[in-house]
Amino acid sequence: MIRPALLTAALLLSGCALGPNFHAAPTPPSANAGFVSATPSVASGTPTPDAWWRLYNDPVLDDLIAQAFAANTDLRVAQANLRKARAVLSESRAARLPTTSISGSAVEQRSQVTTVNGAVPFRSEYYQLGLDASYEIDLYGRVGRSIEAARADAAAQAAARDTAAISVAAETTRAYADACSSARQLAVAERSLKLQTDSFDLTERRVAAGRDSPLDAARARSQLESTRASLPGFAANRRSALFRLAVLTGKPPTEADPRAAACTAPPQLSEPIPAGDGAALLKRRPDIRQADRTLAAATARIGVAIADLYPKISLGGSLSAQGITPGAAFSNQGFGFSIGPLISWSFPNIFAARARIKQAKAGADAALASFDGTVLTALKETETALSDYAGMIDRNKALRAARDQSTEAARIVRIRYAAGSENFLAVLDAERTLATADATLADSDAALTTAQIAVFKALGGGWEAINRP
Repeated sequence: MIRPALLTAALLLSGCALGPNFHAAPTPPSANAGFVSATPSVASGTPTPDAWWRLYNDPVLDDLIAQAFAANTDLRVAQANLRKARAVLSESRAARLPTTSISGSAVEQRSQVTTVNGAVPFRSEYYQLGLDASYEIDLYGRVGRSIEAARADAAAQAAARDTAAISVAAETTRAYADACSSARQLAVAERSLKLQTDSFDLTERRVAAGRDSPLDAARARSQLESTRASLPGFAANRRSALFRLAVLTGKPPTEADPRAAACTAPPQLSEPIPAGDGAALLKRRPDIRQADRTLAAATARIGVAIADLYPKISLGGSLSAQGITPGAAFSNQGFGFSIGPLISWSFPNIFAARARIKQAKAGADAALASFDGTVLTALKETETALSDYAGMIDRNKALRAARDQSTEAARIVRIRYAAGSENFLAVLDAERTLATADATLADSDAALTTAQIAVFKALGGGWEAINRP
């Protein structure tokens, strides 16, 4: 029988965990400063809003992202993985509770017993009911560290779900913007085609009147067909974007949203991007949080491995009732009990336990390196996205000015051609330049929106808007 003093000491020692305690890994001091790629188009001192897509003031986009958060398949997978991790945590916590089992039996035996008078039939009955219980004394913190690791794993899965939400929001916005941009590029190409068709018709009439040569008509026809050849590509890009958008919102590709199909201009911001600073970025990005929790889980598992070096101690007890009749089983004579320590120790195989400790420490080192890499990657992605966005803005401004000048030049050339001061080759050249400028500007507007979305994705916002079970 265990002495009360020993039992008390064991319970007091229960939960003294072995192994290192987790401490958050340090981040580069420079990461807490502002972004070096910040420009007047970026408001560094303003925190990034949770639902950043609302800055576009587009109700259709808001509704599409809400649909994606509710039905996107990748996000559903992430939600299921989170539920699984939480169930594993519940299982780990159950190790704190005693384990019990109940058994019962009622046996009737009939046989022939040989006596001096011959074989005599024999009949006997036996009844038994038992209750066994055991409780592991977490003397070296194995159970506690296991719970700690499972809790960190669940938090890491929650961060993975948030990372998936960021991707869903960004990709939905990008698909919607691509559909709108392709529609605009198609409209620009169709407008250029209309102008070139009119010019070609005019050229044919002038050739018939002897005022222009057939070479002018051939050049006009070549330019016309080149523009016509670009239309199928823009139409295909638009359909592809609508298909992507439908799948992102959990629908078949054929069920594209008609509101997105009717969009003819990509969404644009009317204010600088609120980017915050490096410190806010590190707190907000869920992939950094996931790496931190993965490191915490790996650190806790070192303690689990170390605890395997020592014996596992449990308190076990049992109650039993047995007898040849039910009444006898539950009488004083049929009742019995036992209580005492249960010790198991894999001492002969201690080398395997030490190998597992080395594995756990190596896993923690890898998790620390992964955390450092995740922090550096987050900073790199943000700086790169901000730099690309700044370059896109400058390029877009220059292209817009070039398009305006090309429009004015084409207008002047047409006037001079009508007055007989220019030949038709100058008109074709001016129209070709204007068509190219319009198409290039439309491409730049699409790229500018894509760059904005890349900035928001790098800043790590959007996961706060999902429903959190």
